[in-house]
Amino acid sequence: MIPMLWEIIGNTSCIVNHLSTAVVAVVLFCYFLYIGEDVKPFTPEKTREIVMSLQQPAVFCNMVGDWPALHWDVKHLSAMLDGKTIQFRIGLKAMDLVPQFETSCSYVKATLEEFLAWSSGQPSSLSGPFSCFEHSKYWAYADYKYIARIFEDKEEVFQDVRWSDFGFPGRSGKESTLWIGSEGANTPCHLDSYGCNLVLQIQGRKRWHLFPPGDTSFLYPTRIPYEESSIFSKVNVANPDLKRFPEFKNTRAHVVTLSPGQVLLVPKHWWHYVESIDPITVSINSWIELDSDHEARVEEAITRTLVCALKSAESSSDGDPWLNPTEVEATSHEVNLQYLNQAVSVYFKCQKANVSEQAHRSSSGAEQETRAPCKRRKRQVSCEPQDCQLLNHEFSSSTFKAEELQKIPFGPHLVQVLPQSQETSSLGAGAVASDDRDLLHENEGGHFGKLHCTRKQLVMSNDCTTPANQMDSDSSPNALQAALSTNDLLDCLVNPHVIRLVAQLLLERARV
Repeated sequence: MIPMLWEIIGNTSCIVNHLSTAVVAVVLFCYFLYIGEDVKPFTPEKTREIVMSLQQPAVFCNMVGDWPALHWDVKHLSAMLDGKTIQFRIGLKAMDLVPQFETSCSYVKATLEEFLAWSSGQPSSLSGPFSCFEHSKYWAYADYKYIARIFEDKEEVFQDVRWSDFGFPGRSGKESTLWIGSEGANTPCHLDSYGCNLVLQIQGRKRWHLFPPGDTSFLYPTRIPYEESSIFSKVNVANPDLKRFPEFKNTRAHVVTLSPGQVLLVPKHWWHYVESIDPITVSINSWIELDSDHEARVEEAITRTLVCALKSAESSSDGDPWLNPTEVEATSHEVNLQYLNQAVSVYFKCQKANVSEQAHRSSSGAEQETRAPCKRRKRQVSCEPQDCQLLNHEFSSSTFKAEELQKIPFGPHLVQVLPQSQETSSLGAGAVASDDRDLLHENEGGHFGKLHCTRKQLVMSNDCTTPANQMDSDSSPNALQAALSTNDLLDCLVNPHVIRLVAQLLLERARV
């Protein structure tokens, strides 16, 4: 065990009797260097308190210097995978006004050796499946790769990821996800229905555009393409169409470039658009559960029931790729209704378990346990009471007041991600005008996605509150009926605000 500093100082007089003052100074200097390698700026308990209370994005620095996972660059991962293939999503680098959703991307299975050859511009004979995509025009992204699955035969590597340093004992690479991308690789703007998010950057840099939950209506939320646990924005925040989405100019963008060794906290329900800005990027993330996830699963069950019912009843000849590739299939109404009832049942079971657990913790001080991540884990709601012992320190953004924010130890080890100034945060104001696109490209860096597959475009505004008397004078009921689509209807029916209200009404009915 490392001796405490006071012990060294207390014995300094003895040391001076034998050594010169200069030698003592060197000894103390070396001691500080030694402990500096092991001592982190925050204890696990303090870090967990920050993660669970802070409702604004922030970057942790100097917290993971001793993690073996910091050596997981693509070359190291390639050696670890030893020729194993993984799936990459392929998209165009060119910008467009429409987000490049996963339904409009191409997909290839390739090795990391082939990815490295392609990204470094080596001959097409070495890049395998990537040879069909010109590197200067396309990006590739191996995203949402669960470490537990791709390294199922090498479980020892799970311990290279140590989320216990953030106050979550037992959480390792087994409960984490790996992301490997080339320059321009991006994730469309969305929010995660469950939990908060910790993201470790390992290789290269990624730029994050984050928007607070209060900006939801300005981001025109949609559930098409449908994926459980993700609510997408219709807006390409890198190049927004302000004619179609005028309210986007009211958003408060928080932009941060995440560098290797840094860990980003994405609080609950914060929107985020993420892009790789270096030739190769590698990151690891883990979703941290919250008690509110139980209610969120009820909301997701309602959403799934409505989306599947309406889209399954629609003619499939319209070519609308409404189901995200991450979803295996459109489940039946009977299955979705069963899922809804299970989610409601678990909500009440876990609510009761949490009350009991809180009472027990107050008397015994028992430490909470953490559970496996819920992001993209489909319909796993039949938990036992012990699986309901989630984290109880959730704060809504509306109650996170200035005095609470002042208690957070911001500084060189915890950097707050602040909103951009009005001049720089309104990406849309500068992005729509062609004269300003080069300026945006220069200021923000990287490339942005573009749709390269034909997909049905909505012809009506997303604003479902427009009064009928504001319709064009030549509009007739028949014309309006022809213009509105199933997707327009769904955007209003499964709007997060509507679904939240329906969930509350449903839970009240079930409680009776």
